[in-house]
Amino acid sequence: MLDIAVIEEPAAAEASLDPIRARILAALAEPGSAAALAGRLGLPRQKVNYHLKELERHGLVELAEERRKGSITERVYRATAASYVISPSALPALRPDPARAPDQLSARWLLALGARLVQEVGALLTGADRARQRVASFAVDAEVRFASAADRRAFAEELAEAVATLVGRYHDESAPAGRTHRVVVGLHQIPSAPPDPGTTPTPAVPADTDTDTASAGQET
Repeated sequence: MLDIAVIEEPAAAEASLDPIRARILAALAEPGSAAALAGRLGLPRQKVNYHLKELERHGLVELAEERRKGSITERVYRATAASYVISPSALPALRPDPARAPDQLSARWLLALGARLVQEVGALLTGADRARQRVASFAVDAEVRFASAADRRAFAEELAEAVATLVGRYHDESAPAGRTHRVVVGLHQIPSAPPDPGTTPTPAVPADTDTDTASAGQET
């Protein structure tokens, strides 16, 4: 089972979004038969069998083993991944285009960059899996708490300058065997945890105000 898989086909995306099939996928983090799933989820076995066949047809579940019980063969399934991400390529006519309105201070542009990241890395993983190879990648995940919006702006400016310096140092347009890589750096406020039931939620800060909620993205 993969840690995470990217769904690229529209039909597979539709299958994964069905509420019952989503419950079956979650339950199949541990292998199980239709009978076991039916008992666990409180659903008729015939209905579970139908959804299992659809999930298997789209590559979201796979046969783990077959067990003989007298004259009956029990099929045991498992999910192909622990979690799934739907690629924007599943909705080609609606996928965001970062080139349409590039704006380093736009949270929506940052989201468009993230969507393209999912699409491109998903395509790389699909090709690598078929070739039984690994994808060369690198990621940094960190948290920083700013004392003020001014500090946030200064951080974003220094970060952009540092990335531009590194890209200028290592980029070689004339390298005959070179491979082009994409560098994306994003900065956004971490959403607050949902309030406990019965408490009064804190009003959200408008995204377009000059506070610590603004977002910045840098692409090179």
